[in-house]
Amino acid sequence: MPDRRRSDTVIASKRGEIPRLAEIVQRFGRDNHLSDDDVMRIRLVLDEVVVNIVAHGYEEAGETHRQDIHIHLSLDDRDVLTIQVTDNAREYDPRSAPAPRFDLPVEERRKGGLGVHIVKAIMDTIDYRRVDGRNVLTLTKKLGF
Repeated sequence: MPDRRRSDTVIASKRGEIPRLAEIVQRFGRDNHLSDDDVMRIRLVLDEVVVNIVAHGYEEAGETHRQDIHIHLSLDDRDVLTIQVTDNAREYDPRSAPAPRFDLPVEERRKGGLGVHIVKAIMDTIDYRRVDGRNVLTLTKKLGF
């Protein structure tokens, strides 16, 4: 019998793969009886993370060949969700991203950074490591709150 509290998926480093994330999260949410709010938050976080990897880690670096992005979801018996995203894009630690300056007029704000801010606001913990030339981003969230 498959373990429905775990999901391992590999997607290509292409923007066209983003809709697959919604399907993956919907299935994981349905299999684990997650609330619509939790499913929406997981989708938002994964969309932000994967779009950033594709856009900044691959496209801006001039990478045109398909690269794999590994996505692991797991839910423990205390309803703590772990999301782990692994890729071989250029190194980037989202924990070091500066917070957006909402106190400045829009035209004076630094471009970018809002997606990382959203991820930091939603998730309880964020860990980043560079292992054997790969980015390993691990996020956790206690669901139901």
